[in-house]
Amino acid sequence: MSKLEDGENNDTEREVPQSKPVRVDAQRNKEALLEAALAVFVTSGVDAPVREIAAKAGVGVGTVYRHFPQRSDLIVAVFRHQVDACADAASVLAAEHAPVEALALWLQRFADFIATKRGLANALHSGDPAYNSLPGYFDKRFRPALQALLDAAASVGEVRTDIEPDDLLRVVGSLCMSAHDDQIDYVRRMVALLVDGLRYPTSSSMNAPS
Repeated sequence: MSKLEDGENNDTEREVPQSKPVRVDAQRNKEALLEAALAVFVTSGVDAPVREIAAKAGVGVGTVYRHFPQRSDLIVAVFRHQVDACADAASVLAAEHAPVEALALWLQRFADFIATKRGLANALHSGDPAYNSLPGYFDKRFRPALQALLDAAASVGEVRTDIEPDDLLRVVGSLCMSAHDDQIDYVRRMVALLVDGLRYPTSSSMNAPS
């Protein structure tokens, strides 16, 4: 019997599987590519040579094109990979910290995400339809992640109950996009100040009749 490769069976007497799991080495290569592409995009822009990305990932150029035939495929994958990592961190932080601390830490994580992806933002606003699905994906992942943290903090009386996650996401995003590259510490201080402000009721709620 001939040697089996990639899970395919050359024996015609046996049923060929309709699908096969991604090989461990292939998945590892893909993860390395996404991390390498992010690093290269941040420093050299999204138009950086593919060979630069391949070299940083320790793979051949052909491997890059095998996983991502178009440059836009790679850019979208990098964005989604980073969005998933940031959104998934919310539940991890919630399990390890008190509610308001988890909220503060996640907003800082979100700020870091925005601040380090500003170079990639040019692709989103390029008008290329390949990126049309990304804003909706951001909202789908980030909004429920932040909502869960807000609900947990509000349920124990640590923050106000009139906060919309979309408002916080926009405020932090605006802080990051308006700051210069060397002002990430300033952004973090402003985010910390923002979290402190979430702890106190508005004047209208204080004056509301009991």
